[in-house]
Amino acid sequence: MNPPVTAELEPRSASHAAPKPSDGVLDWITRLVKIDTTSRNSNLGLIETVRDHLAAAGLASVLSYDATRQKANLFATIAAADDGTQGGIVLSGHTDVVPVDGQNWNSDPFAPTIRDGKLYGRGTCDMKGFIGTAVALLPRIQAAKLKKPMHFALSYDEEVGCLGAPVLLADLAKRGIHPEGCVVGEPTSMRVVVANKGINFYRCRVHGHAAHSSLTPKGVNAIEYAARLIGHIHEVADALRAQGPFDHAFDVPFTTAQTGTIAGGVAFNTVPAHCEFEFEFRNLPGVDSGEIFRRIEDYARTKLVPEMRTIRAEADIVFERVATSPAFDAGEGAELTRLVRALTGDRDKRKVAYATEAGIFQNAGIASVVCGPGDIDQAHKPDEFVALEQIARCEDFLGQLIRSMV
Repeated sequence: MNPPVTAELEPRSASHAAPKPSDGVLDWITRLVKIDTTSRNSNLGLIETVRDHLAAAGLASVLSYDATRQKANLFATIAAADDGTQGGIVLSGHTDVVPVDGQNWNSDPFAPTIRDGKLYGRGTCDMKGFIGTAVALLPRIQAAKLKKPMHFALSYDEEVGCLGAPVLLADLAKRGIHPEGCVVGEPTSMRVVVANKGINFYRCRVHGHAAHSSLTPKGVNAIEYAARLIGHIHEVADALRAQGPFDHAFDVPFTTAQTGTIAGGVAFNTVPAHCEFEFEFRNLPGVDSGEIFRRIEDYARTKLVPEMRTIRAEADIVFERVATSPAFDAGEGAELTRLVRALTGDRDKRKVAYATEAGIFQNAGIASVVCGPGDIDQAHKPDEFVALEQIARCEDFLGQLIRSMV
């Protein structure tokens, strides 16, 4: 992964016309956007489209499925010139997109449209722009005399908790495949992101005991105990905000926590027997996510549950970890970080609060960096778009990455 001598991009002056992507790249991005891969749906239409394209080029893909077999990851390798398949760089992207429900779009979100130098559609930015560009460059990768292999890794269900990537990496470990590096093409405006926070998503169910509201001492009010626990989560968040640790390279420089949903009760005059809420916390790299959860769980176990059980022995508070993705910090000394910085010409140190799959790859021993087309501010919104100039820059970057491996 040694960068070429002429790797840095030429600075673009204001007089330069905005670069445009090739027709082949645009064709692949639009083809992928037309496939509705909202997380609640199957992604097999997209996965099988890419699989069949790779097969036509003589490449075998390995699919790893979820429990329903309605979703799959894809992993494929373009071998080095000496037929080597170990090491090399992974081009990684998630295939699922967030829903468009309730959003007011000016065009069909699954019929990509170009307006004013921008490609509109769900997933254009997050992150089919990167995936389509990578797939379109397959002939260029195959024509190069690679010293080390390149790999495609497409995952499912990133948007609902990074569920697919761990399955993909477990399959690679089982098959003895060990890439050296991974470029995660999340939208960064083609700038280098070297760290992101971890995300930890939990569901909590409070089991109380119903009673007529005129007899409240005989009931265990699940909503009230849930409220006390939610208040404690807020206190944990306040302590993290006040005491740190801090990393001011992040836009929010401390670990955060918050409650996102809550439901419970059946009537105003009934002591509620059940309450359920969901909460998350986003930890800085180096902050022990397990310790944060223990602070929350211990309050429930040592303070709330004993109180509840003085009234009803079966009362309880149950936690379910729904999803987690580890924090990521590439480190400036990493060879892959230096390479991607050379290829983009970007020297600034950027860290982001949103989660990516980079930490999952890093924890599997694969050096990672985040860099892809589009602005994260456009992701998940109505009229999501990626600028054509961003796609062109991605195409240029991946072309240089290919040349760096020859």
